[in-house]
Amino acid sequence: MKAVVNNILFYLLYAIWYTLSLLPMWFHHFMADVLYVLVACVMHYRRAVIRKNLANAFPEKSERERRTIEHDFYHFFCDYIAETVKFATMSHDEMRRRMTFEGTEQINECMARGQSVAVMLGHYGNWEWAVSIRLWLTHPAAAIGHIYHPLENPAMNRLFLTVRNRMGSESVPMSETLRWILKAKREGKPSGLGYISDQVPLWQNIHHWVDFLNQDTPVFTGVERIARSQGQAVFYCDVRRVKRGYYQCLIRPITLNPAQMPEFAITDAYFSMLQHTICREPAYWLWSHNRWKRTREEFNRRFEVVNGRVVERVKA
Repeated sequence: MKAVVNNILFYLLYAIWYTLSLLPMWFHHFMADVLYVLVACVMHYRRAVIRKNLANAFPEKSERERRTIEHDFYHFFCDYIAETVKFATMSHDEMRRRMTFEGTEQINECMARGQSVAVMLGHYGNWEWAVSIRLWLTHPAAAIGHIYHPLENPAMNRLFLTVRNRMGSESVPMSETLRWILKAKREGKPSGLGYISDQVPLWQNIHHWVDFLNQDTPVFTGVERIARSQGQAVFYCDVRRVKRGYYQCLIRPITLNPAQMPEFAITDAYFSMLQHTICREPAYWLWSHNRWKRTREEFNRRFEVVNGRVVERVKA
């Protein structure tokens, strides 16, 4: 019975999303302007988190400058929502016009010689549209995917997978990352996997800290560990918002030989590049995310590292 209900809910939600997405982009941006009034001016969506993040990241900026970034972020965030709705029916040609990639020949060269790649990006610009990188890659047999966190609601999870996979990139659950890469390897295919790597790791997954946006920040190191073990080239997506509804991504190499990099150097380079992207145009990063809710002080109080594993301290 539950499966039937989830199927009905999926088709209902998909029908609504699909129908709305058929409307022209100008209408979606008009609705984003309406949504801005509700989200920013009425609901004050996560305003305390946004202001705290901006104040800590940019203490050198005036209050007025940070308020400008805040309002620009709200405008962009509403555009992101509207553009994600439109994404459901965008053709490949329109997607290639609105989300362009430069430097993908470097990835194509790696795959042509059989080397798999990891592509790192952040919650910057329209990260949903970034899955369209598959349209710019030329290896016909390559396995191309992007990591995602499965949603708890089966209908909503199926809905987002249906939309995200339209551009030819496969959604890969985080827990299945290495298994997916090894499967492609057994089949003789080079793989390319995209990682949004600026989330907050769980306590047990904290192995490294970086100075990111003026704050001591725990970070994921899984991409680096996988790249080292599998000999993958690692690239960074440097995204710019060209104008409303248009984005450009410059593919920048972090390393073609991860084994030659010092430990955590790949992770450090990624966060340095991401910080440069954010500081260039701050409004287009996801400031509403509570990125710094885990502190080193609390980590040291609650956990210790034993033989490379994070374990909870025994309470006296």
